[in-house]
Amino acid sequence: MRIIFMGTPEFSVPVLDALVEAGHEVAAVYCQPPRPAGRGKKERPTPVHARALDLGLQVRHPVSLKGAAEQADFAALDADVAVVVAYGLILPQAVLDAPRLGCLNIHASLLPRWRGAAPIHRAIMAGDAETGICIMQMDAGLDTGPVLLRQATPIGSEETTGALHDRLSAMGAGLIVKALARLDALEPEVQGQDGVTYAAKIDKAEARIDWTWTAQEVDCHIRGLSPFPGAWTEVNGQRIKLLASRLAQGCGAPGEVLDDHLTVACGRGAVQVLRLQRAGKGAQDTAEFLRGMPVPRGTALS
Repeated sequence: MRIIFMGTPEFSVPVLDALVEAGHEVAAVYCQPPRPAGRGKKERPTPVHARALDLGLQVRHPVSLKGAAEQADFAALDADVAVVVAYGLILPQAVLDAPRLGCLNIHASLLPRWRGAAPIHRAIMAGDAETGICIMQMDAGLDTGPVLLRQATPIGSEETTGALHDRLSAMGAGLIVKALARLDALEPEVQGQDGVTYAAKIDKAEARIDWTWTAQEVDCHIRGLSPFPGAWTEVNGQRIKLLASRLAQGCGAPGEVLDDHLTVACGRGAVQVLRLQRAGKGAQDTAEFLRGMPVPRGTALS
């Protein structure tokens, strides 16, 4: 097929690669514009932009698709279908209608659960047992279109958002290739109203750990916010990010360190912290962290 690809972050790159490897013609790649990054604040292309250039593909990065000129340029590509994954701009109806077969979105949840911006984070933070990928025919709503194909996967008991992100990216790449190969035969599944939830964008203000929560809630919070923005707590007045954890045995005052392996009491139960990061330092496994910054049993985290 002749495809317009629309995506921006690292999550989208394997999808672009899979479409090219499957033999589809990518008429153009749309992504977010380069933005200042690093100490020098030089403009840096997005991961999709960089990969598209490596592949020799035409790249477009308009700041909006609302203008008549941008919409005419999009329609002039005469695409069979647009494949959209974590693009970052709302598509006006004129854009949705331009490709012959419309626009297909790769969404990282089992719709209608976790519509919206942060479905991977929210699934882990909520303690969901499974998540997945949906290939959705886009409409004007927020992830409300009919689902053409879906694939579920369990969420591991110690899996972080970072690890699940990579698995779902690969799943999405494989599933969109399957969907395009049999697009005419797929039966659209209209999303019902039962089970609708919204995955709000992650706010750094929600990252602080409340040790009065249950151990399961704390564990899901740590794993769901890893690696970004990173759930955090204070150790002797110093802010520390906690990046990996698991449920553990033990009880004590909420936030009390129970042993020499950084098992911490919660409102009910306990968690063992597996990976941490001090400000300005790299992430470390617990044993390495404790050699440089001891946190003896009885210490109160806040």
